[in-house]
Amino acid sequence: MAACVADLEKNGHLIRIKQEVDPNLQMASIHLRVHEAKGPAILYENVKGSKFPAVSNLFGTLERSRFIFRDTLESVKKMVQLKGDPSIALKNPLKYAGVPFAALKALPLKSRFGSPITQNLTQIDQLPLIKHWPMDGGAYVTLPIVYTEDADKPGVMNSNLGMYRIQLTGNDFIPNKEIGLHYQIHRGIGVHQTKANALGKPLNVSIFVGGPPSHSFGAVMPLPEGLSELTFSGALGGRRFRYTKRGEHTLSSDADFVITGKVYPKENKPEGPFGDHLGYYSLMHDFPLMKVDQVYHRNGAIWPFTVVGRPPQEDTSFGDLIHEITGSIIPKEIPGLHEVNAVDEAGVHPLLFAIGSERYTPYLETKQPAELLTIANHILGFGQMSLAKFLFISAKEDAPQLTLHDKEGFFKHMLERVDWKRDLHFQTKTTIDTLDYSSEELNGGSKVVIAAVGKPKRVLGTEAPSLDLPSFVRSLKCGFNGTLAIELPPFGNYESEKLLIEELINKLKTQQGQLTAFPLLLICDDADFIAKSFSNLIWSAFTRANPSHDIYGVDSFVEFKHWGCKSSLIIDCRMKPHNAPYLELDAEVEKTVDAMGATGGPLHGII
Repeated sequence: MAACVADLEKNGHLIRIKQEVDPNLQMASIHLRVHEAKGPAILYENVKGSKFPAVSNLFGTLERSRFIFRDTLESVKKMVQLKGDPSIALKNPLKYAGVPFAALKALPLKSRFGSPITQNLTQIDQLPLIKHWPMDGGAYVTLPIVYTEDADKPGVMNSNLGMYRIQLTGNDFIPNKEIGLHYQIHRGIGVHQTKANALGKPLNVSIFVGGPPSHSFGAVMPLPEGLSELTFSGALGGRRFRYTKRGEHTLSSDADFVITGKVYPKENKPEGPFGDHLGYYSLMHDFPLMKVDQVYHRNGAIWPFTVVGRPPQEDTSFGDLIHEITGSIIPKEIPGLHEVNAVDEAGVHPLLFAIGSERYTPYLETKQPAELLTIANHILGFGQMSLAKFLFISAKEDAPQLTLHDKEGFFKHMLERVDWKRDLHFQTKTTIDTLDYSSEELNGGSKVVIAAVGKPKRVLGTEAPSLDLPSFVRSLKCGFNGTLAIELPPFGNYESEKLLIEELINKLKTQQGQLTAFPLLLICDDADFIAKSFSNLIWSAFTRANPSHDIYGVDSFVEFKHWGCKSSLIIDCRMKPHNAPYLELDAEVEKTVDAMGATGGPLHGII
């Protein structure tokens, strides 16, 4: 990490803050302000309560991420492409001739003559204990690289690297002895824990913090089958992943810090709350407890961190670079799929946009989704995309130039063509993201696929029509093309709100002609907020809504268990009692950051 910091500083990508900074909210607030301003990476030289410096915003822009990996990025793209489809090397052998040499750098290497990580020992309470949001349950590691091995097939080549959040302090954790791990059971570490549990053994866990930035990317990459995270990390870093052993634990030789410990079967403790990437808090729930063995650090160790919150944040750049590296791997694994995008503005997991082929019935003059539905089912069964609640999918043939890089253009394309009588396909009582509180049930909720093909059915409205609305409607605003934001009183409960919305729908049924240009109506707490930007609309509509409970329709019907509506679709995206609170900064802490941006302050001219 020190080498990375020096390289960034030398090339004008990093600033130093020499004055003492508080890890309790202030450091996170500094990071958020600098990131929002598209500013440089930040080295905090003097962290209150810790002897270790910290660094953040390393990957704050896509350009800086590319710069960090400038020597290896192109060769790694080729390696990933070749792993996903080996036949491409036959079509263009010269282009891929260097891949085997890059792969030689990818194999992990055991350190034979000592390892820098074993130079020093410390304790959890000596680390930079960074608390990010006011309601967080304690201090967290937000760029951890969590290493585990398969109990049935031990060894580094069958290991898993993952980025799962780590709670260091707070709640009922015994200081310096216990920390909390938050991960979903379908992740690689969950599979490893299940196997260890079956053998009645504790799972050995090593948490690497810092080290080459390539190791952080290795922990979050959705890699093709058979390409390990350690191998990818070595290739992207241009140097083999070096490791050493201490008893039962594997340590990254190049990490700045390593926390080792064990997770015992059926030993859990409450973890959270934590301000998360959907823009809300994930609340307190029981998750695996890790009992700490040792905390190692190298000489000159630097503690890296990031802050997650409502997108866009630093993890947005992570996602952009991941997409750039993986390219067309996922579409090649799903026949007929051209593009798929987890929409950052909606917190990534809740909303997917996709473009597929519609080739099943070329002989029919009137098009309707067929192949798109096959593709949609495949998408919702593929890796982390299975966490999505809303999937919008269009046909490539209808607009060959359309791309998911143009999110507004894609959404407009869908609203112009969608037929709510036929194009809604629900899955009820299924699984959703643990971090998503749009449902009253943890991990449980619903999904809806919206598949649209054919020529445009309507011209979208851009100004709110004059409608006769019930007296309880507080405001009506036109948001994005074809959408209306209808502000109602705060949500009470589903029984009472159903009656209220039915009254609204009965009024709208008599005015369907004025709704023709507005296929999507959003019931909300703040119509001005939704109308202000496309980002606000996407975040509000798709993070707060549970499709089975919060979708209504003007002139709706059920026909042979298919639900649809003959006029506008309605999504109730008000905050509900079971929703997690959204993230807000501490006003007093913000004043201290304002002062740092004033003349003479370390952030002057940046924020």
